[in-house]
Parts: sequence; C-alpha cells; structure tokens
Amino acid sequence: MKKAAAKRTAASTSAAAKETAAKKTSAARTARTAGTAATAPAPSKSPRSPRSSKSPAPSRSESRTALVRRARRINRELAEVYPYAHPELDFDNPFQLVVATVLSAQTTDLRVNQTTPGLFAKYPTPEDLAAADPEEVEEILRPTGFFRAKTRSVIGLSKALVEQFDGEVPGRLEDLVKLPGVGRKTAFVVLGNAFGRPGITVDTHFQRLVRRWRWTEETEPDKIEAAVGSLFPKSEWTMLSHHVIFHGRRICHARKPACGACPIAPLCPAYGEGETDPEQAKKLLKYEKGGFPGQRLNPPQAYLDAGGRPAPPLGAG
Repeated sequence: MKKAAAKRTAASTSAAAKETAAKKTSAARTARTAGTAATAPAPSKSPRSPRSSKSPAPSRSESRTALVRRARRINRELAEVYPYAHPELDFDNPFQLVVATVLSAQTTDLRVNQTTPGLFAKYPTPEDLAAADPEEVEEILRPTGFFRAKTRSVIGLSKALVEQFDGEVPGRLEDLVKLPGVGRKTAFVVLGNAFGRPGITVDTHFQRLVRRWRWTEETEPDKIEAAVGSLFPKSEWTMLSHHVIFHGRRICHARKPACGACPIAPLCPAYGEGETDPEQAKKLLKYEKGGFPGQRLNPPQAYLDAGGRPAPPLGAG
C-alpha cells in the first residue's frame, strides 16, 4: 500500500512540474511575440515602388525554363519602354560605323559623335583615311582620349580595307575581327546595324545589367555573349542589345540605379540596390526620360517623336 501511495505521489509531483514548465514556456513565447509586434515596422499603407504590387524577384534556384521566360519578358517590356532604341553612334555607312565604334572605346558615344563630323569631312573614305597624316588625325581625335592608339587603329583598319577588301567594309564576322582595333563587340555592332545581321553587343552596360538580372554569372564578354544568346532567338539579338544598353544608360545606372522608376522592377533580382523612392528615382533619369539630350547629334525621327533631343555639337554651349 505504501509503495502504491508513493508512486501516486511521485506521478502527481511530476505532472505538476510539467504543467508549471509548460506555463512558463507559453508565457515566454507570448512575451517574445508581443515584443516582436511592438518593434516591427508597420506595413506601408501605400506602395512606394513598382515592386510592391507585383510578383517577387526570382530566387537563385530559378529553373532554366523560368529564366528563359523571365529574360524574354524583360526584353518584351523594355521594347515597349524603348520602341525607338537604336545604335547611339551617328553614321551614314558601314565605314563610318566601324570607325566610330573603334573610337568609342574608353569614352562616350556623345564625345565620338561630336568628333567624327570633323574626321569624316576631311577623310570621307577608307582611301582618304589610309593616306592621312597621323599627326593631323591625332589632333582631330584628341577629344576622344587615347587618341594616338585610336589614330593607329583607324588608319590601320582603313589600310586593311583598301588592301584586302577593295575599300569596302566586309559583312562577315571572321573578316571584321581581322581589322586593327576591331574585336567581337565592334564587329557585332557593325553586323547588326550596318548589315542587318544579328549580333549581341557586350559593352559595359550590357555586362552590368545581365549580371544584375542573373541571366548569367559569366564575366568574360565572349562567355556572356554565348550565355545570353542562348536565352533568345537569334533574330532578337541586335534589338535586345539596344534595349539593354538603352536601359543601362537611362535608368539602371552603374553607381545609383533608379529602381523606383524602373519598369521591370518586379522581374529584377537586384531591386533595391539603388533609389527605390519613386520621386527621388525620377531625379536620376537620364536622356529622354529626364528631358536631357541624347547621345546622337542626328538621332532617328522615332527618338525625336518620343521626346528625345539631339546632342549639341562639339564646342556648343
């Protein structure tokens, strides 16, 4: 009898201890919840960014199919924002385009466009530039920076055009990259915009944006070109390049992207790297989006119709 009573007493004591512990755990959990609720920021009643009312950004576990769909959707939406996207170098023929593109290294398209009118007025053909006095060409190209190296390149490629291609710019990648100063990027600019042959232009803007969008993690231009090219039909490559570069120059800037004014914010994994407040973001917009002149002195009519303005000539105001 005494043993049975002792067992009942022990069981009762154990049950009471468990009940007390449970009450303490519940009280602690309630206190933590209350503390969190007290310190957490209240949700905003009015959305402050394009992200708030749309789908979340993709995760790093995104499937290949989802990536292709997202990448193509970004391109479609950029095409609606920039239906007038175009190469931002002024040119009238393939020769002018290949020279201008070589000159655009380490400077802006605007500076090139302000410089080439004087260059082509004096040396309108490959034959003329091939026979030019290097010192005179250097003086013309001085505003573009690295003018001695660029002079050697444009005179060298002009001589190659005269000697190897009868003064005509070739329309094949394998021929273009043999010209002095011409790499794959320059070759694709020429092929896509002077000959209508698809190509991806991997410049600094393009590299920055496709990595922000997680289209690829590659860092070498030729690998970026291959990775991004595999996401799109070949027929879209040239205009894709224009859309991305336009967006990089106008909204998705290197140092402070205007995230709050970005039309593809819901699709961007890097949303929040820049200014997310819509009003503050608007102040960061450049070129036609902000009412400023673009890069070209002679832009396409569609650009002007969209509110863009021609760039000023060299030395103006």
